[in-house]
Amino acid sequence: MTTALSPAQTQRAGLSMSAMSTALPQACAVRLIDRRTGQTHRINGSPLVLFTRNPAEAVAELLSGRDAAVWEARIEPIGIAGITPDSRRREGRL
Repeated sequence: MTTALSPAQTQRAGLSMSAMSTALPQACAVRLIDRRTGQTHRINGSPLVLFTRNPAEAVAELLSGRDAAVWEARIEPIGIAGITPDSRRREGRL
């Protein structure tokens, strides 16, 4: 599942930094997307991706000072929710 948010949507969705001040149990990849092309923004050929447990902060950082008509942020969960290295160890899968 991927979520795309503009700065205005971030506020409307209740994803202000105070609302999500605690870290999520699951890591996310947050990408800056050019709405004109639908492609991830690249710097020197490498895609701009932030890996975080606090996607609201990453979205705010990526969209700060950018035109919301041109840019959006997409949040992609990494891994399977609820599966951690500790739980895998307990189940004998690590």
